[in-house]
Amino acid sequence: MKIIEHLSNAKETLISFEIIPPKRGGDIKSLLATLDDIVKFNPPFIDITSHAAEVDYEETKEGIKVKVKRKRPGTLGICALIQNKYNIDAVPHVLCDGFTKEETEDFIIELRYLGIDNLIALKGDTKDYKKPVKYGRTINKYASDLVGQISNLKKGKYLEDSLLDADPMDFCVGVAGYPEKHFESPNIMADIKFIKKKVEAGADYIVTQMFFDNKKYYDYVELCRAEGIKVPIIPGLKIINLRSNVLNIPRSFHIDIPTELVEEVLESKSEDVTDIGVEWTYKQVEDLLNNSVPAIHFYIMTESTPIKKLMKKISK
Repeated sequence: MKIIEHLSNAKETLISFEIIPPKRGGDIKSLLATLDDIVKFNPPFIDITSHAAEVDYEETKEGIKVKVKRKRPGTLGICALIQNKYNIDAVPHVLCDGFTKEETEDFIIELRYLGIDNLIALKGDTKDYKKPVKYGRTINKYASDLVGQISNLKKGKYLEDSLLDADPMDFCVGVAGYPEKHFESPNIMADIKFIKKKVEAGADYIVTQMFFDNKKYYDYVELCRAEGIKVPIIPGLKIINLRSNVLNIPRSFHIDIPTELVEEVLESKSEDVTDIGVEWTYKQVEDLLNNSVPAIHFYIMTESTPIKKLMKKISK
């Protein structure tokens, strides 16, 4: 079922999750344990991240050595697992950075073979490595370009003339929104125009970057609606579960964490951080539920303990 159908059919706010594949060569057992934990909460859909190749800088006797690391695999296989073992809709991430249009088309065709109806189109976060593009290959520079390619596939328009008689592929397309603006945008209003361009290209819904102050979400929704953006806007939340989160999350995702939360985490014992994070997110969830948001999307990645604690509080 498509995400927009889940949203339109829902009688109450939906709860969804996002996970990350194991590292290259890693063990899938921990991922399976995480899935077994979160499927108990009956999510209508689960997102699975995708990853392009990236650069690793190693300091050697000869100086700094640049090593290109191959992408983290597993997205497609995990999608198949979620769809077929758990009967939950899988939502794979599809990236611009690190992938050609031709690779993207092949990936989307494979998704269709698996019976997957949904995907999220993203630019990607690769900033220090640009994959060489071979002659005859093309790329999507922005997420709106990627959405445009997917929209063409929905109409049966493929990259090769030999596929002119191929069937249309009707996917539900999500895109990312940034309540505190994307770090490459000059200001929030410019960012709103970028998200509108994604919607005009064919996006069906928006999932926001994580935030820790609900006002930023409500302000963002208001700005989007004022700009004529009518698609559902799903808030994304992350539970602080490590002291280091209050430093590395702002650095990695270019967002603010409220002073009150930062001070409480930094002044607490390490073993108390997860409970502090759960309590903060619980208050966010209560407020969002009271304001009848269409769904709440949790970025859990690999650690299910915090979300289990949170869901126990929510179900009381």
